[in-house]
Amino acid sequence: MDLQLLLALVLGIATIVVIVLRTRLDAFVALLIAALVTGAVAGSSPSDIISSITTGFGNTLASIGIVIGLGVGIGKILEVSGAADSLARAFVRLLGPGREPWAMAGTGALVSIPVFCDSGYVIMNPLARSIARVQRAGYVTLALALGCGMTLTHHLVPPTPGPLGVAGIIGADLGALILAGLVFSVILLPVVVLYAKWIGPTLEPQIDPVVRTAVYGREHERTVTVDGHGGSGGAGGSGDERDDPAADDPADDPAAALGTPPAGAPAHRVGALLASVPLLVPLLLIVANTVGTAIDRNNQGVLSGSDYEASGWAAALAFIGNPVIALIIGIALAVYLLLPRWTPRGKVHGWLAEAAASAGLIILITGAGGALGQVLRSSGVGDALAEAIAAINLPGVLVPFLVATLVRLAQGSGTVAMITAASVTAPLVGTLGLSPLIAALACCAGSMVFSYFNDSYFWVVTRFTGLEGVAALRGWSGITTAAWLGSLPLLLVADLLIG
Repeated sequence: MDLQLLLALVLGIATIVVIVLRTRLDAFVALLIAALVTGAVAGSSPSDIISSITTGFGNTLASIGIVIGLGVGIGKILEVSGAADSLARAFVRLLGPGREPWAMAGTGALVSIPVFCDSGYVIMNPLARSIARVQRAGYVTLALALGCGMTLTHHLVPPTPGPLGVAGIIGADLGALILAGLVFSVILLPVVVLYAKWIGPTLEPQIDPVVRTAVYGREHERTVTVDGHGGSGGAGGSGDERDDPAADDPADDPAAALGTPPAGAPAHRVGALLASVPLLVPLLLIVANTVGTAIDRNNQGVLSGSDYEASGWAAALAFIGNPVIALIIGIALAVYLLLPRWTPRGKVHGWLAEAAASAGLIILITGAGGALGQVLRSSGVGDALAEAIAAINLPGVLVPFLVATLVRLAQGSGTVAMITAASVTAPLVGTLGLSPLIAALACCAGSMVFSYFNDSYFWVVTRFTGLEGVAALRGWSGITTAAWLGSLPLLLVADLLIG
């Protein structure tokens, strides 16, 4: 591999680490500076570097920026109306104590088959927050389990675009890849949950104070400050006030925030079924879009590529099932179904403004992560790594796995990593003695490794979770690497059985 490109990658990562951990500048600025450093060291012209930064920033926000803004708005309405707490309490009662991380991981894995991780996480995160608020503890564990459950199926199970593209490039049977990806995901779920349950309590004290207050309320924040603990909430504490959710500051009471009801009006209560509507409707619309498109493609005999043109009914589903449209419908449902009619318009506007303000930094950092990824792609770092690893004499199944791993580390996008790995290894499948199915699984599994600064999903998860710096790396980068590492023995066994 060209040493100049390797140096560009190393210096880019080092720039982020040093700026975030050692200076007063935040991650948004660090990512942009790292993109400039990486492009310059790789030999790109100044105009090309700027073009890559703006293109990567714009392309990332085009797909996720509006979704984050709308999703946070829905979460805010769920919170102030009391719907989120109702939903969380029903969820806890249904599952029983101690099983919430498993449910979060499983729900995330199911949702992420038809829905992109970013969109699904924004939609489902309010549920994780509400369960943590009811339990007075455990938010990091729930948030990490939810996020990585989504990662598993996003990387392993079609019809998400990455695995779908890999199947087409390598020539793997799509149905077999779906079944094998589901089996891998089910087996890897315990790895995800156990890692989240192990690392979550150690990272709970390091949650950003603003996020901690948003999750647990101001009374919890004061208790943490007085006791000197960092967010374990009621776990292990004593005293009725800490254990009783009703002991929160009155300002944290949703009913008090909704305004004064007119004389004779019944008390405002949101049941769990009604509370779920603003979450379920967008998800179902997005799923309908995915399923409808798959059926329409199959009817036309065009499973992948750009020759597909949606028929009338599929085009209609594609419109209302687009994440932006689905979440606009979701936020309208949240405002008009969950808030009582007497709530002043000004208060609703204020809540949505607060949500937009909290989403602003998340959106900027996510876009900057996309900018860095685009610079790495444009500079040729990913392609150079792929070519270098393919030239090494390795056991067959490790070639696509390591190509995807190194490309993911180089440029951040799991989809790009698996597609690149498939393109590099497709001509070598016969020579390596691999079945197309195993080669496709190796490309997909290798792309899960160590999600970090150049991955836009890293910033979505860590900002919503309230983790920064080393804590973000230990939590999110660690759990994705655990899933990646767990997939390797599965691949070796599958290669022995199928290959």
